[in-house]
Amino acid sequence: MCTHSMPSAESQTRSETVEVGDARLGMDSSKMKNNGESVAKKKKKMRRISSFVPRFGCFRSDYDCATVERPDDGGSFDMESAPAASNPTHLVIMVNGIIGSARNWRFAAKQFLKKYPQDVIVHCSECNSSMLTFDGVDVMGNRLTDEVIAVIKRYPCLQKISFIGHSLGGLIARYAVAKLYGEVTTLKSSQENGESDETKDSVPKEKFKGKIAGLEPMNFITFATPHLGSKGHKQAPALCGFYTLEKAAFRASWLLGRTGKHLFLRDGDKNKPPLLLQMVNDSDDLLYISALQSFRRRVAYANARFDNLVGWSTSSLRRQSELPKRQNLSRSDKYRHILNVEAAKTANTQKEISLEAQVNRCKAIDMEEAMLRGLTKVSWERVDVDFKGTIQKLLAHSTIQVKTFWANSHGADVIQHMIDNFQL
Repeated sequence: MCTHSMPSAESQTRSETVEVGDARLGMDSSKMKNNGESVAKKKKKMRRISSFVPRFGCFRSDYDCATVERPDDGGSFDMESAPAASNPTHLVIMVNGIIGSARNWRFAAKQFLKKYPQDVIVHCSECNSSMLTFDGVDVMGNRLTDEVIAVIKRYPCLQKISFIGHSLGGLIARYAVAKLYGEVTTLKSSQENGESDETKDSVPKEKFKGKIAGLEPMNFITFATPHLGSKGHKQAPALCGFYTLEKAAFRASWLLGRTGKHLFLRDGDKNKPPLLLQMVNDSDDLLYISALQSFRRRVAYANARFDNLVGWSTSSLRRQSELPKRQNLSRSDKYRHILNVEAAKTANTQKEISLEAQVNRCKAIDMEEAMLRGLTKVSWERVDVDFKGTIQKLLAHSTIQVKTFWANSHGADVIQHMIDNFQL
């Protein structure tokens, strides 16, 4: 007779305890695994977020270029290599466009220091940012003048200076260099130091002749700058060349404050022509053209198409009839968005129109033609850019500057072209 022994209560309890323990162990290991995955996800998320957070002080760029960024109270910042083996002697001033800020030039500044780590200090201006860009070209030019003087005082080793402006920033820079040209800076510095008129007169004018803020002018570069304003036909591509829309934009230019009046040439009166028309000739007050001419080279980068804010003609300083045919142009192998590079030609020697004649004949003459004649009295290199084939062409006005890398990265080769051809 076969008999089955019943398990004792003690052994049954022990077995249940082991099973419960195994279950708890499984749950704990599962929790640990889930917690590990959660921590990994959080770290990944934090890395992703931190990539968008501005970093100050010493940092390493996306292209492995160690730099030092020194912000000031006004929001501007100087950028130089870290560590610097020598004192850089070349100051590069970068000026933002309308409703812009110093951060718009951050990518380009870092690329400059990657190429010339021991030679340049890059200052990204912030004195005309955001809504301050509605105050007018002259007011903003005066602000930039004061800012440049303050920067130069911080670096006594400086010997050379260059300006780079995007959009409206190019016009601001043109005004500022006229203010800084020759002895203007000498007089300002003397007044700040409390020197007498006799002391100022004793300073030899030859010392500052042909210089900008006492430094040797090297490069004056503009990106998508409306040199001829926005009033002319097809100078604001967003209006599609419709005269009705262009007239409506002219009437609505007050929305941009004094800057709108300057861009649409509405600020003239019986005694003076519009400011942009004044800025194409030397006057008793400011030597606009002489200041531009003092630079070793002047370069105008322009979007050949897809720029909805600034037309090809006004940004490249050409008449509509002088614009090259795109189908006849071939892209650069090294810089795939550079469509055409036009070397500097002999300056236009046409007789300039006097200020009085400009006032009297302002309605009769073509102001756009007058501005072209004035500005082409100095030679310009012209670089035409085309972002065809990329979705970023819709943001061409910002892409040419690489305003924000994640949205405008296709303009990096344009920035590199500028840097590779930069004169030290």
